[in-house]
Amino acid sequence: MELNNIKRVYLIGIGGIGMSGLARYFYHLGCVVCGYDKTHTSLTEALHNEGICIVYEDLKDSIPMSFQSPDEGTLIIYTPAIPKDSAILNYFRESGFELYKRSQVLGIISKGMFTIAVAGTHGKTTTSCMIAHILKDSGKDCSAFLGGILSNYQTNVLYGQNDIVVVEADEYDRSFLTLHPNIAIITSMDADHLDIYGDHSKLEESFLLFASQLKQGGTLIYRQGLPLNNGFTYAMNDNAQAMATNVRIEEGSFFFDFNDGKVSIPNIRMGIAGLHNVENATAAIEAALHVDVDPDAIREALGSFKGVKRRFEYIIKTSETIFIDDYAHHPEELRAAISSVRKLYPEKKLTVIFQPHLFTRTRDFADGFAEVLSMADETILLDIYPARELPIEGVTSEMILNKMTLANKRKLGKQECIDTIRNEKPELLLTVGAGDIDAMVQPLKSALENV
Repeated sequence: MELNNIKRVYLIGIGGIGMSGLARYFYHLGCVVCGYDKTHTSLTEALHNEGICIVYEDLKDSIPMSFQSPDEGTLIIYTPAIPKDSAILNYFRESGFELYKRSQVLGIISKGMFTIAVAGTHGKTTTSCMIAHILKDSGKDCSAFLGGILSNYQTNVLYGQNDIVVVEADEYDRSFLTLHPNIAIITSMDADHLDIYGDHSKLEESFLLFASQLKQGGTLIYRQGLPLNNGFTYAMNDNAQAMATNVRIEEGSFFFDFNDGKVSIPNIRMGIAGLHNVENATAAIEAALHVDVDPDAIREALGSFKGVKRRFEYIIKTSETIFIDDYAHHPEELRAAISSVRKLYPEKKLTVIFQPHLFTRTRDFADGFAEVLSMADETILLDIYPARELPIEGVTSEMILNKMTLANKRKLGKQECIDTIRNEKPELLLTVGAGDIDAMVQPLKSALENV
């Protein structure tokens, strides 16, 4: 595939965060961009408003005429999350089109560029967004393909004037093995996606392969304690090469000092909250230093970083009510979010609403979810969001609920949950999950505010 020849792009599953970034990228290049997704979301609405054609019915008749015969000017991209029996997917396959996964296209785009790739079972979205913001804010510049909506720019794709590109490297379906970065960052390698990998050791093998794909002379940066070597370690208050020390909260903001043995940056104020984000920032700083960003510019950029939509995002922040929304959907992500909320608001009663994501993940990590959700004062569980999966017999939200040691726990439907929040008005609310719980954020906000 030659990028310069592409005139038309069709994306099957265009509403995904990664796919929508590619849609915006090719539209920015002047291509005709169309796509299919099964669900109307704020993101598909934004793409439509930007001029991108989207259909919501999986019918081959909905494909525009200009996409009905294969040629070198037409690119078809699909996400592995699309069902194999999709009518649109099979039309393109049966009509002789060559189909590309999102990860393959990302690999081709980044091939000739200085690539900073951030991988990890959690932490990768915020870390990659921090790096992109540091490079933009400092004047170093970059392009970026991100796994979340970067609040400073209200988009998931950035266009730069140089050859540096920041890429979120996704381990799902081994997608990140299409990348050959100059700087690779690995934030975590916890067991996840066991429906794909089978067991934790296979997931770790995939990360080791990713780390081995560095370009000659490249740099590996990874969190202290991961089973990697020949790289640059980082951690918070640990014996790593790059360290965040003197971590503290002052007037509601997180502060820390950075030192990697060569560069010290004292008194860094974080524009976002969370102990886990201090650790993410440590990796981002080290990556920025490796491309010669000025330390003072890094400090300024981290102070102005507004975070990523649905990553420890404040929905309400008043003296009476705190409402935070987070994408956490793995036990360790939940632990990080709940621990950070506890540290920020130790005197407030914490209510957590959690929507489990995937039947397989619920089955594989029910014990971990139960343990971490028991850290709250009150937990409300919603039904499992199935995403790409069919139900598994015996796997329900009750599987987690029954294992929890917390007394104040409930399983509610969505509307029942909203009504409960309206009646009980919790002072500290945390919503977590990767499914469609984001659609409940505004109704919950209205319920808390009596709107």
